[in-house]
Amino acid sequence: MLTRIFRVLHLIENSLLIAALVTMLAMAVMQIIMRNFMDAGFLWAESFQRILVLWVAILGALVATRERHHINIDALTRFLSSRGRRIVNLVNNVLAGIICAIVAWYSVEFISYEYQDETIAFANVPTWLCQSILPIGFTGMSIRFLVSGFQGIPD
Repeated sequence: MLTRIFRVLHLIENSLLIAALVTMLAMAVMQIIMRNFMDAGFLWAESFQRILVLWVAILGALVATRERHHINIDALTRFLSSRGRRIVNLVNNVLAGIICAIVAWYSVEFISYEYQDETIAFANVPTWLCQSILPIGFTGMSIRFLVSGFQGIPD
């Protein structure tokens, strides 16, 4: 049952990432064509693309964390025993999880300010809605780092 839930969650993440990337590229191409050949364009397109860059970055980081392809400096761990590597892995993942949890916490506060200010990102879409990927993404990364760290607890 849990495996099926994770599979659906991974499918949603991958689909959102692909949709955001394809939309971002299509909007950029459309803007170029419209500006060069029709002397027109969407006024909100650049703001929309900036938001899509944020979504692609956070969703990409979520996928990288899931696949354990995130940035990892392992210069010292190459010289450690298997047990030593597991200890360092635990510490690194727990610290990364804590840092992501802190960022998620403060991103909720940030979004609440945006909600109170009622700012608009583009085309009557509120800024807080566009930035809602921040706490969602960092919470997901935090959970993944913590789970990954505790899966390799030394014996």
